[in-house]
Amino acid sequence: MVLKAIVAYGENRVIGKDNDLIWHLPDDLKHFKRHTAGKTIIMGRKTWDSLGGIPLPKRRHIVISRQADFNAKGCESVQSLEAALALVEHEQEAFIVGGAQIYELALPYLDILEITVVHATLDGHAYFPDWDKTPFERTVQVYHPADDHHEYSFTFETWNRKR
Repeated sequence: MVLKAIVAYGENRVIGKDNDLIWHLPDDLKHFKRHTAGKTIIMGRKTWDSLGGIPLPKRRHIVISRQADFNAKGCESVQSLEAALALVEHEQEAFIVGGAQIYELALPYLDILEITVVHATLDGHAYFPDWDKTPFERTVQVYHPADDHHEYSFTFETWNRKR
């Protein structure tokens, strides 16, 4: 199984504010959908809550919550990242989709990071962890300028763990 993380963060690694995204970048949303459609996505309970308790179409949802009795329609619930990984061990790939604590827990297990670097420094409450790039190599870097539909410029990056 290949474990991937997919995240959009600002130049200061901010990923959210008040349990919501800070920007609206349609091409990044398409990027997320293209990568995760038909796959399993693993997230923390706060990220699940940010979806309004409604699962994203065409994806298996696994939610990590400390609450043993957490139950939500359309998702599977576990109490640890390790339990989530056990549920996907026979899948071809799965995605970590947030939030900050789950990304931090998952970093040692990740094979690939799909990062959208938003070229802005914004205030927020949630940040992607300061991660060590040494065991990874950037294999893709595609710049997208700001335009009528995108307030900020951004760069799609793919980082693969060195073998």
